[in-house]
Amino acid sequence: MSTNCSCGIVIPDGSQFCPNCGKPIGQSSGQPTEQSIWQSGANQQSMPVSSGGLSQNAAAGLSYFTFIPAIIFLMMEPYNRNSFIRFHAWQSIFLSIASIVTAFVLAILFHLLGFLGLLLLPISPIVDIVFFAAWLFCVIKAFSNQMFKLPFIGDLAAQQAGN
Repeated sequence: MSTNCSCGIVIPDGSQFCPNCGKPIGQSSGQPTEQSIWQSGANQQSMPVSSGGLSQNAAAGLSYFTFIPAIIFLMMEPYNRNSFIRFHAWQSIFLSIASIVTAFVLAILFHLLGFLGLLLLPISPIVDIVFFAAWLFCVIKAFSNQMFKLPFIGDLAAQQAGN
């Protein structure tokens, strides 16, 4: 027997999630919802975004591979309706911006300080390693269907994602 989702689509028998909006079908109050998975950061089974599409953890993880996939996921349906994917896409964009701004500021400091700027030279690789480690950790967490908020950037991403 098929059921109707709150978004107005008929759900085929045996489906656990609506193929249109991604909401769980026929769940009791004890099962986690998309919002509770997102908030708890628990390692849950990934929820399909659409039939034939990427799972939410795959889309969230891919959004960290440059800011271009992140922007695409923010614009494409049904991915732009999933708060988990939106959060990781925004966090990816903000991490990219922070990395570029930091590199730009360090380059300006090197040039402004002249010879004293050489004293700051060892800082650049350390900053690069920190940004790479943050990026890698976020990719791993996203592919594991977990939410990890980076300091400051994560709060901005959550705000932009509407959570």
